[in-house]
Amino acid sequence: MLENVRALLTDGWKRGYGLAAINVFNYESIAWAVKAAEREQTPILIQFYPGYIPFVPMKTVADMAMDCIEKASVPIGLHLDHSAAYELAVGGLGAGFPSVMIDKSTDSYAVNAAETAAVVRAAHAMGAVVESELGHVGSAANLDDFTNPNHFTDVEQAARFAAETGADSLAVSVGNGHGAYVRTPELDFDRIRALRAALDIPLVLHGCSDIPVEQLQRAVELGISKFNIATEYDRQFYNALHRLTTQGEKKYTAHYPCLLAIEEEMIAFVQEKIRILNPNRVSCPGSLSSLR
Repeated sequence: MLENVRALLTDGWKRGYGLAAINVFNYESIAWAVKAAEREQTPILIQFYPGYIPFVPMKTVADMAMDCIEKASVPIGLHLDHSAAYELAVGGLGAGFPSVMIDKSTDSYAVNAAETAAVVRAAHAMGAVVESELGHVGSAANLDDFTNPNHFTDVEQAARFAAETGADSLAVSVGNGHGAYVRTPELDFDRIRALRAALDIPLVLHGCSDIPVEQLQRAVELGISKFNIATEYDRQFYNALHRLTTQGEKKYTAHYPCLLAIEEEMIAFVQEKIRILNPNRVSCPGSLSSLR
């Protein structure tokens, strides 16, 4: 069943669990994540990175995801990740995404705030919600991007940004980075604690692939409620297919049998992420109305 993303994230923040936000890339990657959520009876988010648009249109992904989500037995949110421009974010709304991200974190504060506010006005007029980013979450392949505090989210500025833009959630830079880390990250828990105290909207952590379990669970404890998982999911998919096609005794000559053969492994991967982010096994919200 489809649920409002801000409502889900707020429920996670208030009740002490994190939501796995799984970046998908085809129909199967959507279906596996939804099946994992149903097996765990725990909400998740399905999200799509616009960088994949050359391979699959946004509307196609939104339609496939919506079909799976509406048939699911647990609340699931649908989100468009990392729109780099107003036109792309609003295009996502038109394609059917009820939640979008506008990421102008590499621009000046003024540009970031103005463009975020513009996307928020458009989204709220359509009954949709918006995630933004302040303090740039850079590349995990660049040590300076996730270790230099100058890149991290400023607490006072974040409170002003949230008030000025009306964003529904905020992605923060606290020692995290996108992609495969060149060194084990060390999250700034004091900063997370201060951000949570200063803001009244859900907080988002990007670059969660390969962050140690104990750090993820500490972030949940401190009030982060959305955890983006992309690199690890892609890697799991590639490694599963690689083992299947190079080491298995059975010869596969079509893509469907391959995808069917790795299904349980992919579902189990998402289940494990859900469990990590819900260490106290908080129960699934009892009704959709309770989240609104």
